[in-house]
Amino acid sequence: MNFIKKNVIVALYGLVVLLMVAGCSGNQDEASASEGDSDGGQSSNSAVEIEFWYGLGGNLGDNMKRIIDEFNQSQDEVVVTGIAQADYSETYQKLQAAIAAQQVPAAVLLGSDTVNALAQKQALAPMDSFIAEQADFEESDFVEAFYHQGNVNGTQFALPLYGTTQVLYYREDVFNELGISPDALNNWETLLEAAETIKEEKEIYGWMPMWGSGNLIDATLSRGGTILNEDGTEVTIDSEEWIDTWEFFRKAIHEDEVMGLQHGGQGWEYWYKTIDDVLQNRAAGYTGSSGDQGDLDFTIVSAHKQPGWEGDDPAPVADALQGSITALASEEEQQAAFKFLSYFTSPEVTADWSMNTGYIAVRKSARDVAEFQQFAEENPQILVPLEQAETASTPFIDPTGGKITDAISKAADLVEIENIPAEKALSDAKEEAQQALDEILTNN
Repeated sequence: MNFIKKNVIVALYGLVVLLMVAGCSGNQDEASASEGDSDGGQSSNSAVEIEFWYGLGGNLGDNMKRIIDEFNQSQDEVVVTGIAQADYSETYQKLQAAIAAQQVPAAVLLGSDTVNALAQKQALAPMDSFIAEQADFEESDFVEAFYHQGNVNGTQFALPLYGTTQVLYYREDVFNELGISPDALNNWETLLEAAETIKEEKEIYGWMPMWGSGNLIDATLSRGGTILNEDGTEVTIDSEEWIDTWEFFRKAIHEDEVMGLQHGGQGWEYWYKTIDDVLQNRAAGYTGSSGDQGDLDFTIVSAHKQPGWEGDDPAPVADALQGSITALASEEEQQAAFKFLSYFTSPEVTADWSMNTGYIAVRKSARDVAEFQQFAEENPQILVPLEQAETASTPFIDPTGGKITDAISKAADLVEIENIPAEKALSDAKEEAQQALDEILTNN
């Protein structure tokens, strides 16, 4: 009997507590409704928190942090936490691991090839419904070449955040001192002649290509080379255009020693060492990203479009770095991610990003922003990548999911670092790449 009485008392006490909590809750709800906004009084405490992964460092990383902070301060519905990775490759690797562990960021910065690969695996969320629901979304205002790089099999899986292309940066003082005209940079043959003169007269490197296959591929495309034949059934990286181009750089680096090369290290370490070699007058110029402009001193260097070859017009790649949304993120997180990516691609923000980094603005109307127009008048180098992008090649989308590009990258290391003749390196790479392509074509 005592046991029953005790439980009755406990039950009555619990009921009283529940009534008190309910009363307090009701008062709080009324307060929220009277003080909140028109959609039910959602407070800033209910903001959706998401992560955005990006592989940027230095000035680029600082500007990314700034834009994320400005977005967070501009509204109270979404809070973005930026997670910096060492580089684009590490971002992709860590994202793959995160997908396997089902612990993904909502938004991520990717290259066109990785967007394509992940979209094919259904690891990215389609954006078409988000785009359709945004009344002021203007697809026609995006630079077409950049916007379409986020489209895979008719579905938009990414928005271009900024465009990039490789351009030349050279020390104007060295060129002037030696009486070398900037016109020498109009094709690779005359650039090499200038590099030889600079090495002989100044005992510094006449030029520095950027480590990796990118510069070599750009120069090959400008010579008329292709990665695949027209019907996509044969890898063509052992053609005369490829061999002659890659031998040109191998000899300049290893035999004539008029070109230098930084390689290895963590993340972008080799890249910043290359820039430092030019700024510290250990080299007269280098081939680098349009995004380097925020790290360069244009009282020392000037910018120039990438050259072609005698008889061949330049055709370097113009690529878009893209913001994507992961498929495993919740619907609420996906909507929050699209809100952030839409902010980043607004005309004002993409113009701001271009001015502070040198990357190409992805919106046509960015050029109409008053601050950008004034900046371009005072900093004409910002227009060089824009002009180059107008006639640039589109990036190669590897149908094997990266095996062809991996083979090319390994061949580039053999040529640039190990001094292996281009014909040998490219022939072996072609065999490896063709085998990967044949497997895909057979399975399809």
